[in-house]
Amino acid sequence: MSTDLRINGKTHQVDLPDDVPLLWVLRDEVGLTGTKFGCGVAACGACTVHIDGEAVRSCQVALSDVWGEVTTIEGLGTPDAMAAIQQAWVEHQVAQCGYCQSGQIMQAASLLAETPAPSDAEIDEAMQGNLCRCGTYPRIRAAIHSAAQKMQEA
Repeated sequence: MSTDLRINGKTHQVDLPDDVPLLWVLRDEVGLTGTKFGCGVAACGACTVHIDGEAVRSCQVALSDVWGEVTTIEGLGTPDAMAAIQQAWVEHQVAQCGYCQSGQIMQAASLLAETPAPSDAEIDEAMQGNLCRCGTYPRIRAAIHSAAQKMQEA
């Protein structure tokens, strides 16, 4: 079935079965490989994207269930102007292996859109579904606080 998807500000026409997970549409059909496959059961957060600003696990959203515009890590900022959260990730040297980081950043961006100055507890709660095998959780929290401050100053 042919479906039009709005992804990162552009419309993409895809001709795939309705039950194909959004993750595979993004990676295999559209060529946006920043969204990672982790577990396939929405337990790790590596595949996190936004649909109409809401952080969702793309491995568990069927093509037919996409309800609005999709934003991936590639659409969050630009090579010339990273989003504040991406800048904070670099400044705090969050990434080690880096595999989970696009999902971490997308979840953090959603948190900051809803809660501009989150507490440690709010960060921990929002980020609990995003796993980092390298254990950079303290750096993730620090980067979120930094991004929040930068966003409030802007």
